[in-house]
Amino acid sequence: MGTKGVAYPPERYDGETGEVSALYRPDKTAPDLEYPNGVKVDYLATGATTAGDYGLYRWHFGPQETGPGPHFHRAVAESFYVLTGTVRIYNGEEWIPASAGDFVHVPVGGLHGFRNTTDEPASMLLHFTPGAPREGYFEGLRELAEGTELGPDEMAEFYKLHDNYWVD
Repeated sequence: MGTKGVAYPPERYDGETGEVSALYRPDKTAPDLEYPNGVKVDYLATGATTAGDYGLYRWHFGPQETGPGPHFHRAVAESFYVLTGTVRIYNGEEWIPASAGDFVHVPVGGLHGFRNTTDEPASMLLHFTPGAPREGYFEGLRELAEGTELGPDEMAEFYKLHDNYWVD
């Protein structure tokens, strides 16, 4: 019975009774980050809170076009699960319309991007594994959107620090 050929990872907890350690975030919790263009981000589980296992963020698009163009990551895989609306996701070949319930997984090195190109709000979950500190990247992007200026070398270093490699 079960999945043949797939093993569980090594045990990491050696206690006998379990422990009280669940994290709870009510839906009505204020966003952790807001951009000037109306995008809001909820830090559901960060690499810090998951001991580096993964990061999970809820991304709320406003009703105008926003989102990154094609890029890839050298250290993290990224997955998208659309909650509401329609989000265009670049799968390395084309921009596909993903709607509520659609899921896209991008392995490490995979080309991808995402955008809300409708006049309607949309939301999705972003999942990163392992749990890199994406909060610093998201917050740095907000600073740039608010007018912080970086020279070309500083921008290149910012993107490299946050494992973002842009393609044309």
